[in-house]
Formats: sequence, C-alpha cells, structure tokens
Amino acid sequence: MKPEKWVFWFIFIFFLIVTPVYWVMSHEIAGTFVLGFAGLLGGMIAGYLALTARSFDPRPEDRPDAEVVEAAGDVGFFAPSSMWPFWCAVTLAVIALGPALHQAWISIIGIVIGVWACSGWLLQFYRGDYKH
Repeated sequence: MKPEKWVFWFIFIFFLIVTPVYWVMSHEIAGTFVLGFAGLLGGMIAGYLALTARSFDPRPEDRPDAEVVEAAGDVGFFAPSSMWPFWCAVTLAVIALGPALHQAWISIIGIVIGVWACSGWLLQFYRGDYKH
C-alpha cells in the first residue's frame, strides 16, 4: 500500500499548492472549487490507504527484503479472442448516435442491443456447469 499511498499524498499536496495559485491568477470560483475538491479527494483516499495499510500484513511490494518469487502466482484467466467487446463498442456508438440525431428511438435500440452484448461478454465462457 505504500506506493499507492504516496501517489495520493502527492495529489493532495499538488492540489493544495495549485488551488490558491489558480484563485490568485484567475479569480474564478468554479475552477477553484474543482481543484480544491480534487485535492480533498486525493487526501481522503491517501488517508484511507494509510489507515487500512496498518491493519494487514504488508505485500511483497511493500517490503524491502521481499523476493520476486513471493509476488508470483496466477494473475487470472484472459480470453484469447472474443467478439463481445466489438459488439459492446457498437452498442455504445448506437446509444450515442441517438442524441446526436435527436432520435430517442435509436438510443432505445442501442440499449436493447447493449443488454444482449453485455450479457454475451459476461457469459461467454459459461457452458453448462460453469465451464471455462
């Protein structure tokens, strides 16, 4: 958790410095609030990671005496080839086409196709009794 914690502390400190500089240079309230809340979000996540990192054993990445072998293992199963990401992309294009053409029925058709495409992608390796 140490690398992740430091990344978010950096985000917090960066926005803590940039927000007042932005206010002084632009006197624009909306951007100042957005930058400030982005910094608060980074601080909140960094604080959460700092608190939760104390409650469990460190990962091999967090220990200086760790060996590379300790972090090895199964990463997961990845599909060698699949047509479902293509159909999900087509679905998103059809859904976005509806507002672009001011035709709601096109988006509705896209949503219906999207249910089919997402179901296919989710269940592409389901054959019978949870086979892969």
